[in-house]
Amino acid sequence: MIRTTRRTALSLFAATALGLVASAALTPAARAADAIKIGILSLTSHSPSIIAEGKGYFDEQDLDVEFVSFQAAQPMAVAIASGDIDFGMTAISGGLISLAEKGAVRIIGGALQETPEIEGQKILVSKAAHDEGVTSPDKLAGRSFGVTTQGSSFHYMAHKIADKAGFARSDLRITPMQKVPAVIAALKSGQIDAWSIVPNIAGALTKGPEVVEIGKVSDYIDNYQVTTVFTSTRNVTENRDLVTRFLAGLSKGIDDYNAAFVDKTMGADDVAAITGMVHQYVYADQPIDKAGPRIAAGAMRINSGAKLNIASVEDQLTWFQSEKLAPEGVTMEDLVDTSFVEAY
Repeated sequence: MIRTTRRTALSLFAATALGLVASAALTPAARAADAIKIGILSLTSHSPSIIAEGKGYFDEQDLDVEFVSFQAAQPMAVAIASGDIDFGMTAISGGLISLAEKGAVRIIGGALQETPEIEGQKILVSKAAHDEGVTSPDKLAGRSFGVTTQGSSFHYMAHKIADKAGFARSDLRITPMQKVPAVIAALKSGQIDAWSIVPNIAGALTKGPEVVEIGKVSDYIDNYQVTTVFTSTRNVTENRDLVTRFLAGLSKGIDDYNAAFVDKTMGADDVAAITGMVHQYVYADQPIDKAGPRIAAGAMRINSGAKLNIASVEDQLTWFQSEKLAPEGVTMEDLVDTSFVEAY
């Protein structure tokens, strides 16, 4: 029989306590969080990352997040390649594809998706163009179409509209304006004839006398994967755990975003709290009573679990290559890593 004296009991207790402390020091919760930078645009579609940070979902994954703001998709891809940011969620651009060919960036998931049941991106024209007879997308031949940059998602949408409307892509005059505010100003002044944009921005513009809606992008592009989630190839190959944890936190943010703004299944108090989080980065220059409705109006579905529509990505890659806006040799394997999320 083993006898335990008071002294040996105290010794055993002390040893156990030390063991627990040592064990705790090795657990993930005790590790320093990994610092990451996430690129965002000032759009409702970038809310999931903001929500994930505000609700502590990234904290749960031991991620310390800093947001970095951009004005367009292409500079965000460059920042991923240079290591200035770690993750981005925006439209596929010619620059992103070129960087993928160089082995610098990879698409790892899907985000904003055009779906028939949700109001999506609108096709707009200036009042001057509308008065001249541009009352539907098939009448855009010979007109100017504003984009941020050559090879942007706006450029892709313009050509897909031309394809389905039945006129040559070359009959649209693509007009790069560099930044969204510049496109807005040019459309309102009649400097450009047409543009396509998310519903909240479109709705705000058509409330005034200078801009008229003439169609919906979803009628011209089937199941358009508008934005994707991407990171550096180095993260994909060397930091897979970091990527997995980022996507886990982001996915919870996506679920809350869809519940609050798209499916509207979330309670009013929770919606108000989430709107407050998003307002820190989207329409931050406006009071919350004005910004809140605009944030909600800009909501389109974001794929649950960051699921990726491969067919849409492939169509975009084919378009970029056909327009010589991306290298011909780039393959889907160069551009996309499907090992992190469900692809369909």
